[in-house]
Amino acid sequence: MVTLLLDQTQLEIVLTRTERVLAAQRDNIRVDRASIARLQLTDEPVTWLRGVRAPGTHLPRLVSLGRWRSAQGDDFVAIRHGRPGVVIDLTGDERFARLVLSTRHGLALANALQLDAEGAEA
Repeated sequence: MVTLLLDQTQLEIVLTRTERVLAAQRDNIRVDRASIARLQLTDEPVTWLRGVRAPGTHLPRLVSLGRWRSAQGDDFVAIRHGRPGVVIDLTGDERFARLVLSTRHGLALANALQLDAEGAEA
């Protein structure tokens, strides 16, 4: 799915050209490392979708990419259904309240961020 790049100051979600088109994003997503409040591992990231897609792509049982708007704030979503992932809660980010991503490297990301990964959702 997406490629995650982490350095000392930011987390970058690198999107392919196709992913950018489907997500209606011009650029990669960058968030300050300091704004990452919590990371949760999940077996089914699709269960964490909230609100309505605006703009983006949602193909049931296949892929969800883009911005989801809800009363709790906007989420950036890049998931392939049926694959493990992470939910990253953000504080102080002007664009997003959460990132919901498919990745097989959730535990490694939590270790790199030096956060305690909460248990995988059933």
